[in-house]
Amino acid sequence: MSDEADAGHDEPEPDAPTADEEPDGADGPAESVEETPLADEAAAYDDDLAERVAALEREAADAADRVEELESSLRRTKADFQNYKKRAKKRQEQEKARATEDLVSRLTEVRDNLVRALDQEEDVDIRPGVESTLETFDRILGDENVAVISPDPGEDVDPERHEVMMRVDSDQPAGTVADVYKDGYEMADKVIEAAQVTVSDEE
Repeated sequence: MSDEADAGHDEPEPDAPTADEEPDGADGPAESVEETPLADEAAAYDDDLAERVAALEREAADAADRVEELESSLRRTKADFQNYKKRAKKRQEQEKARATEDLVSRLTEVRDNLVRALDQEEDVDIRPGVESTLETFDRILGDENVAVISPDPGEDVDPERHEVMMRVDSDQPAGTVADVYKDGYEMADKVIEAAQVTVSDEE
């Protein structure tokens, strides 16, 4: 056969893939996945962080205001207390001064009575006047809650209220008060001055 005859019979080309067939290497249809971009996530995080920071700053500012308020209140309280102490001390001093003034004014009455007694004629018995003055003086002491310590003969000796001067022969029981040498005084159950006494000797 001739060359021309051979040219008219071309070799068939490979079959093209049909619509139902997929090219080699393809595993299947591509899936569509929707994901949030990283930039959006970062922005959202920044917004949340900014809100938290702002909230903390507001809390810190409120706390600072509260501290300032408490400190101011404490300063006022301290100042008020100092003023109260000053007023209380001044009032105490005034009351003490008034109490002393009142006592002195009553004691002058006793002095006036003694002066009048001494102004009497020499032959005049001044004992009644002195006794009256003593009653006035005792009344003043009683008003000041002062009591005279003057134990009776035969009374037991009280070391807290009696000062033993000496032991003497006496008709009183041994070891008891024989006589009062000098009266003592107590104020509000506190011994100001012990009474000086003599004590009956044991013999």
